[in-house]
Amino acid sequence: MELKGKLVMVIGLGISGRAAAHLLARHGARLAMTDRDTGLACENLPAGVIHLGPEDPAWLDGIDLVVASPGVPQTSVLIAAARSRGFPLIGELELASGFVNAPMVAITGTNGKSTVTVLIGEICKASGMKTFVGGNLGIPLATAAGAAYDVAVIEVSSYQLELIETFKPHVALHLNLTDDHLDRYRDLAEYGRAKARLFENQESGDWAILNRDDAQVWQLARELRAQVFSFGLDRPLDATRSGRGIWHDRDAFVFDDGACTGRIALGGFMLPGRHNLLNAMAATAAALALGVAPRTIENVLAGFAGLPHRTEFVRDLNGVKYIDDSKGTNVGAVVEALAALSGPVILIAGGVDKGGDYGPLRVPLIEKVRLLILIGAARDKMRAALADATAIETAPALADAVKIAAAHARRGDTVMLSPACSSFDQFKDYAERGRVFQELVRAL
Repeated sequence: MELKGKLVMVIGLGISGRAAAHLLARHGARLAMTDRDTGLACENLPAGVIHLGPEDPAWLDGIDLVVASPGVPQTSVLIAAARSRGFPLIGELELASGFVNAPMVAITGTNGKSTVTVLIGEICKASGMKTFVGGNLGIPLATAAGAAYDVAVIEVSSYQLELIETFKPHVALHLNLTDDHLDRYRDLAEYGRAKARLFENQESGDWAILNRDDAQVWQLARELRAQVFSFGLDRPLDATRSGRGIWHDRDAFVFDDGACTGRIALGGFMLPGRHNLLNAMAATAAALALGVAPRTIENVLAGFAGLPHRTEFVRDLNGVKYIDDSKGTNVGAVVEALAALSGPVILIAGGVDKGGDYGPLRVPLIEKVRLLILIGAARDKMRAALADATAIETAPALADAVKIAAAHARRGDTVMLSPACSSFDQFKDYAERGRVFQELVRAL
């Protein structure tokens, strides 16, 4: 992409937008940068025009290219005006991918993206590859542009995939699809179509890693040009359709990657739950597609401790376990987190509603949760949707919820924060919410 001398507008000056702006400046672009936050700190931005506050379509006059950050809603005045005037409109992911020389491994899905991204990165590093790990995980791909990496492993969100044109990962993983971000998308089908764009530019020499246990993900297998490598808990019954695959067999993963078959022992793999087995299988399939030796994969799986705020053990207090699953920001994630626990659970949930259906929580609540404590903006909606599934209390804030949970907890219980909602009513992000939860628990 030739950028020298072009006037480029960057919409949204968070981490992604700032990284895009610096990349554009390095390649000689002139910049107009915008953000609706009038209090935004503008130091450390490259030289250019800066517009803060309510968006004005007149800012687009003379612009050659628009780069929008993923957090900017598609209802943005500037994005709508750019589309109506036929301006080239891309995201940071698309921009950066044109300057990344290494093969890209891209991971999408509703849940598990960060865990799988980091795990693949650890496997690649252990195999001796110089590895970039980032994307939606927190380090923008633009920071890897022009650097000498052997592989770039990137978490990719549906928001990022909305604005791609040529982005083409060599290995692309789709982990699962459940209700999420329905405050942005009309329905699950539209959300799914955004996710499926991950594969649209792949060719026959590339790899598509698909979850065959997820019907909505697995149906994509018929449409792809890339080689399909499937993963799932049970051995695939339809060998013709499944082709290359990996499955779980007691204490090991068994794989057939088209070149050989083998087993990867799981004796040292410690992460609990069905969802973590699927995450580990997906990462293993990607590593095999990259040619990593099975023994290297086995060793990394044995030492992988998981990520913060993903069913993270905090402490045991008088026989009560406290678990931080602040990353459980949708219903599907909470269902999987509950499935990984044994014994009675006191669940703390709530935050900003994302437009999904809370109904799938009813059965896990009936089976495992003896008290549900609801916080945040969505608490009344959640209480109405989950009435009669278990005992429910509400609390004005997380600190109050932790006190209520501790007062009700008995030896053998697990108290878990798994919100099924985003955090933005009371916290900067899920990580801050998790840190506060852990501080409150340690102070008990």
